Amino acid sequence: MTGRPSLRRLAVRGGLAVVGAQVATAAGLVAVDQARKKDRPYKEFPRSPVTTVPVEGGELSIYSYGDDVYDAMLEAIGTSTTSVMLETFIWKDDVLGQRFKDALVAAHERGVTVHVIYDRFANLVVPQEFFRFPPGVHVKPHPVFAGGWKSISPRYSGRDHRKLLVVDDDTAFIGGYNIGALYATQWRDTHARLTGDLVVELKNAFIDFWNLIPAKGEQPLAEVRHRTWSTTIRVHRNIPRHVVFPIRSMYLEAIDRAEHHIYLTQAYFLPDEALTRGLVKAVERGVDVQIIVPEISNHVVADWISRALYDTLLAGGVRILRYRNAMVHAKTATIDGRWSTIGTANLDRLSLAGNYEINIELTDKDVAARMEEIFATDAENCAELTLEEWRSRGTVARTVEGLLSPWRPIL
Repeated sequence: MTGRPSLRRLAVRGGLAVVGAQVATAAGLVAVDQARKKDRPYKEFPRSPVTTVPVEGGELSIYSYGDDVYDAMLEAIGTSTTSVMLETFIWKDDVLGQRFKDALVAAHERGVTVHVIYDRFANLVVPQEFFRFPPGVHVKPHPVFAGGWKSISPRYSGRDHRKLLVVDDDTAFIGGYNIGALYATQWRDTHARLTGDLVVELKNAFIDFWNLIPAKGEQPLAEVRHRTWSTTIRVHRNIPRHVVFPIRSMYLEAIDRAEHHIYLTQAYFLPDEALTRGLVKAVERGVDVQIIVPEISNHVVADWISRALYDTLLAGGVRILRYRNAMVHAKTATIDGRWSTIGTANLDRLSLAGNYEINIELTDKDVAARMEEIFATDAENCAELTLEEWRSRGTVARTVEGLLSPWRPIL
């Protein structure tokens, strides 16, 4: 009997030692990365021009440079006449962030109805005074904690990771861009502008989320009355509160249908077993699978955790292209010249089974052709990682990857 408590104590101490080593390693990686960033010069990266293509009931423009999409968003807000609905994950209180705030206030002052949603946790470092607007501008922070027992429930702990702007019922923007000056020129991301009949689907998505967590004494927004049955463009929303996560299923189905090529661009690439298996099986069918990921991302720990999958992917014939000189933050894919997606969801657990996310799915050859052109431009700025190169990495790198790999299921 005396041995059992001792074994338990040893097990607890061993577990704590492992966790301590993992935390220390992660802290060390962050510290080294922060030091390197100070000495890392900014370099320009290849830019793709904005191209507009016709789609069912309207047009779709694809933006891959921050200055371009911010100018278009601010112009849309500046010319709005009836309503503006803005939702963002990160909103910096810098020069660009202030421009957006000023544009929203100006729209309100000329009689436009303005609704704003931002994620409070993602903006803890931003002074809360920045999010104070004049009376009449409707502002809803997505709470850090749901309160009470709900705070420990996965259904109530998801972050609002969506980036969405809907203006006057006829223009909408969706994609990976947060609001901040850094993203305007130094990050490679993808956003889309949609005009025409299908804007109502994105407006409906904003209204549903606004009404999901009503504020005390607040009247819900009126639901849209006439939606669409488009088979060309569909809007998919991950809603933790309802345990609804269709974006993962969308990816799995598209990957399973692939016959010729799969081009993914992912900021944080930590696919689960089913997605990893789907990509490798696609290669076995003769599909060219290429994935663009950051060479160095803004979350160094996620970088190291994701590398645990590289051996499986590379050995399975998946090509990994590492984007250089800038953070690639896009969450996009295009398959077989027919199917594409643009949105906010990363291929990781937090996005696919944890956060509020929104992606548009497009079955359109013109859109796919444009997405392939953007992918080709990005690929020119990448260095391909080979299996031989990967397996020749040093012992320290292997040790760090092994130590942090148990964190993969929670990211």
